Amino acid sequence: MSSAHTGTTAGAPLGSAPAPLLSRILLQGRYETATMLRNGEQLILAVILPLLALVGLTVTPLLDGLGPSRVNIAVPGILALCAMSTAFTGQGISTGFDRRYGVLRFLSTTPLGRAGLILGKVLAVLAVLLIQVLVVTAVALPLGWRAALAGLLPGLLLLVLGAAAFTALGLLVAGTVRPEATLAITNLLWILLGALGGIVIPAERLPALAQAIVHFLPSGALGQALRDAFLYGSVNLVAVFVLLLWTAIAGLAATRWFKWN
Repeated sequence: MSSAHTGTTAGAPLGSAPAPLLSRILLQGRYETATMLRNGEQLILAVILPLLALVGLTVTPLLDGLGPSRVNIAVPGILALCAMSTAFTGQGISTGFDRRYGVLRFLSTTPLGRAGLILGKVLAVLAVLLIQVLVVTAVALPLGWRAALAGLLPGLLLLVLGAAAFTALGLLVAGTVRPEATLAITNLLWILLGALGGIVIPAERLPALAQAIVHFLPSGALGQALRDAFLYGSVNLVAVFVLLLWTAIAGLAATRWFKWN
């Protein structure tokens, strides 16, 4: 957008080169992060509800018999729920409405480009996820949470992988259906996967039918992978493969069918 009076283009002198791509991506990531953190509904979904679930699972006997303590079983699932809340539901809804109002189409034609826009969204997901991890940790430690030291780094890497899988799924939904449908689909799946997808409640406590399929879902794979890492310091290779597969399939599908307007 040019100005005949100031001789500038988007705040820069006419004819000047755009900022380096990395700077543009970082600025977009900061903007996306601030937008997510200012959204009250997303904060409830990303922080308040997972914390309520953490406290509820810690003070009730639902997880008794599955591990050394309730909180040790609960925390990995809550962290997985945080990843799904931000990467799938939050980012899916945000992207869907950005698409409706033409924001995606506009930004994709700027020097940021489509790749830069997507990378900015990924950075925002990781930034919010980091805040979620810190908040959950601050609440879980006084409740008695103790993680296996050998599983801390693998657990965090698995959390990033899970966030990648759910981001790809969120962008796939947001880029292929109407915003109202995105809102309904992402919220409904958040409830279903959170309750029956093996993400918060381990498969052993789910109905028989759910037990047969949850390990093949990104929710069940991430939840089990984090429990194995934080409880035992081990890496569940089958769960890693499932998460990689979901990331690749959803990413390719989003690349193929995403509609920018």
